[in-house]
Amino acid sequence: MQAIQILWVDDEVDLLKPHFLFLQSRGYETHPCSNGREALTLVNDQHFDVVLLDENMPGLNGLETLSLLKVEHPNLPVIMVTKNEEEHIMEEAIGSKISDYLIKPVNPNQILLSLKKTLDHQSLITEKTTFNYQKEFQKISLELMDINTFEDWGNFYKKLVFWELELQDLQDSSMLEIFENQLKEANALFGKFIDQNYLDWIEKPESSPLLSHQVFKQKVFPRLKEGSPTLLLVIDNLRWDQWKTIEPLITKYFQKEEETILYSILPTATQYARNAFFAGLMPAKIKQHYPQYWKDDHEEGGKNLYEEDLLALQLSRLHAEYKANYIKVTNLKAAKSLNNVIQKHKQETLLTVVYNFVDMISHAKSEMEIIKELASDNKGYRSLTESWFKNSPLLEALQTAQKENYNIILTTDHGTINVTSPLEVVGDKETSINLRYKTGRNLQYPKKKVLEVNDPKAAKLPNLSLNSKFIFAKEANYFVYPQNYHHYANLFQNTYQHGGISMEEMLIPFVFLTPKK
Repeated sequence: MQAIQILWVDDEVDLLKPHFLFLQSRGYETHPCSNGREALTLVNDQHFDVVLLDENMPGLNGLETLSLLKVEHPNLPVIMVTKNEEEHIMEEAIGSKISDYLIKPVNPNQILLSLKKTLDHQSLITEKTTFNYQKEFQKISLELMDINTFEDWGNFYKKLVFWELELQDLQDSSMLEIFENQLKEANALFGKFIDQNYLDWIEKPESSPLLSHQVFKQKVFPRLKEGSPTLLLVIDNLRWDQWKTIEPLITKYFQKEEETILYSILPTATQYARNAFFAGLMPAKIKQHYPQYWKDDHEEGGKNLYEEDLLALQLSRLHAEYKANYIKVTNLKAAKSLNNVIQKHKQETLLTVVYNFVDMISHAKSEMEIIKELASDNKGYRSLTESWFKNSPLLEALQTAQKENYNIILTTDHGTINVTSPLEVVGDKETSINLRYKTGRNLQYPKKKVLEVNDPKAAKLPNLSLNSKFIFAKEANYFVYPQNYHHYANLFQNTYQHGGISMEEMLIPFVFLTPKK
């Protein structure tokens, strides 16, 4: 194995021979250099893994050498060594993207630690992460066998997402593959758990988790205070792992006060879950009491056109006399206007923003090859979400919200799952078109792989007609009709869908944040 090549730049380089001998004994080969000009020439002529650079040298000093070095070799690690402890020197060096900063006099072990931290950082993280997950694997498997409450499933899913994010950047993908099998097993058991318990939750809400239609009354409304503006941000399709991906970007500006997992109702689809959230009612009740604001699956027209009206009705039922406003962002123009909207409504108690961009990503994935390529798996999907959020007007709007002293409530309607297994389903012409749930009459399907609700009233869902029912896909399955089966099975294979039963779709984030001062 070739020794690590170090270029050590110091005008007193002759005094460093004991360090060179120590590093040589540890497998490092050190090349001495006495000034910045020579260092720039050497770096251009031969390969070095890292540069140790003295800050205080005659002629071209360390900071000037660093600046020129980074122009030509931006990815070459540089460790600055200096006697100077002045803050502005440190800030300038760190701003120039040095890898580490050492104060003279340095001892050999300090240098060795800095080199390991700089050069072996990723491999050390990989080794430690792999070791920790191997220790945790058996514990997770045993824990999975003992889960029997909705609280347990929420906590277990948080743990799974933690490990998925830990493992995703390892160069060796074998641990991630083992994890994905564990996630698949967990989703199979979660499907059975929902099958056994969901209708009981609907019948006995006192023993249920917090479901979509209960969230506003029990979670949002108690957080509203007159004189303290609150931005209720509903980012559609935002899974727990996506929230954890963008969380560091948001918590630069806001302090997290509460973070919990909620359960989306079935179907985990915008028409049902989001309308239930804003109405504070289950879908059957919305249709019964406000038929003008509800459209069944087979009816023409938008299914989420009346969220603002449903929210106003819920606020009225709660006797909320707060000033409130609502905006839906479905395009870039609306997104860019958010800054002005936030400033304009800062005297109001509640500003609700529904942000549809994540939904656009997930639906586009089944239609655009470039999106399929960028988000071919969960890691890619999270990366695409993070990239969008970093560069979106939404992040800028949140910075404005911090300056205007808004509290933030961030949540969603449901998540999505990457579907991989087609299921053949037969239905009549009025059967719904969603890939993860179907509602209609005369449905034929593989019974063992779905949750069937023969009486929609039991799930407080609209009864479309006599003998109509709902079926929900479990795990990573998706429904395909027999006509052109292979074409549609291939078209939607490995795309992100929602409407069915999985941890990714049903277990969703609710976060309350306050502005950092």
